[in-house]
Amino acid sequence: MTRTWFSSDLETVATFWRLLRRDGVTLGFTAHDADLWFDGVLHLASPGMVPSSIRKSAGFEADSAEVQGALTHEAISAADLTAGRFDGATVRIGLIDWETGESLLLYAGTLGSISTEDGQFSAELVSRKAELQRDPVPRTSPACRAAFCGPGCNLGAAGFTDEMRVASLDIAVNAVRVDAATSPARHSGGTLRWLDGPMAGEAMGIMAVEGDGALVLDTPLDSGIPVGARALVREGCDHTLDTCAARFGNAANFRGEPYLPGNDLLTSYPTPAS
Repeated sequence: MTRTWFSSDLETVATFWRLLRRDGVTLGFTAHDADLWFDGVLHLASPGMVPSSIRKSAGFEADSAEVQGALTHEAISAADLTAGRFDGATVRIGLIDWETGESLLLYAGTLGSISTEDGQFSAELVSRKAELQRDPVPRTSPACRAAFCGPGCNLGAAGFTDEMRVASLDIAVNAVRVDAATSPARHSGGTLRWLDGPMAGEAMGIMAVEGDGALVLDTPLDSGIPVGARALVREGCDHTLDTCAARFGNAANFRGEPYLPGNDLLTSYPTPAS
């Protein structure tokens, strides 16, 4: 039997919202005055952290919502927001009956833009309906459109990922040197995910590889990362057909059109012989 919420004068109901960060960390909060455990997640009491109005429609336009709260809660800090640890996190907002444990999901989406002011943060929520606005038809391109070791590429990530340890840091150029067993040049365009230290769980892109093997990262490094800290380092791919065929032997799964005529050829026209 489906419950009719707020059908009586007195209800044992509170709102909850849950954050699933891209680094694997899940955080739960509730407007109740005590912590609540349900769906396998501990929802911390945070009465000052509540969602604003939620607009839902039966059409295809994206639903709108916003969440506001204080930065005083130990689970959400200004440093984490600035470092981008909450960017693109999945958000779920709903109702929970703190006596029966019955819950109702009202909203699902992702975190959009986040702003902070006077010890408060405000986050725009992007509805899952926004995915309907994306064009499902891929555009042609000379380079491969598939993410390396992702759908379409079909290579196994385990074969190109190694656990390595930090040999040294170079904060000036935001680079880290690791005890790589393979050629460091292979890691250009790859990813590094920290297993230890103050940035544990955070993934970074490898922008370039210096001549001495230092990996230049796209996210600011914490100077407190100790020598010997572990990280998972995945090789990169330049998404060209030559690399796909010669280095990975994966040309059959290449998702690009390197030999498609360009605009210059398509717009050319014959000229009379001189």
